[in-house]
Amino acid sequence: MGLEEWETRYKAYLEQHFPQDDKAHDLAHFSRVWQTAQKIMHLTKADELTVLTACYFHDVVNLPKNHPERHLASAKAAKETLRILSDCFADFPVAKYPSVAHAIEAHSFSAGITPETLEAKIVQDADRLESLGAIGLARVFHVSGQLGRGLFDVEDPLALHRPLDDLKYTFDHFQTKLLTLADTMQTEMGRQMAAYNIDYLVTFMSKLCAELKGDYYQLDTETLERFRVKR
Repeated sequence: MGLEEWETRYKAYLEQHFPQDDKAHDLAHFSRVWQTAQKIMHLTKADELTVLTACYFHDVVNLPKNHPERHLASAKAAKETLRILSDCFADFPVAKYPSVAHAIEAHSFSAGITPETLEAKIVQDADRLESLGAIGLARVFHVSGQLGRGLFDVEDPLALHRPLDDLKYTFDHFQTKLLTLADTMQTEMGRQMAAYNIDYLVTFMSKLCAELKGDYYQLDTETLERFRVKR
């Protein structure tokens, strides 16, 4: 059975059994992670079926960002994925169960699990790239809106004179997490894609800071110089 048929079956299962109410972690998200993973693993020797399966089921158990057991979500997702494969995809190779489970467990930022296989590294990079660029920008404000967090500190948006607090201000999350993701990438292609997309986020940051200063026609150069990725 080819990858396209497996993907079609996974989508059909998720459409029927997986709630689509969280638009930051829905079927469209799974599809985008798989799309990115394909770019990262091109010309590698990664097992494509393992990567495909982990991409489509990595968030099958997804706890809110503020849930006390958030760091356990990926382990729960890995366990649930193996149950799903056993019950609903009996023709899936049992020998691949451990590699799929590890790729799912290791994808999570909050879990802090080091990916030990090429497949796990690819899935982790692909999922983290969803937090960067234009899609990442849309997702971070969507999730923060769900959690009732503010947009930014008008007086000190970059937290130059206060502690960063992304539980209070969404914009602080750029510094506490998003801008650090390039350093966590496990693959060379992932690092290249992350650096490019972080440039986009930094441009957005500089535009926001410029507007807060009343300048609507150029970027804030100090912000660009402070945060742009050095390559």
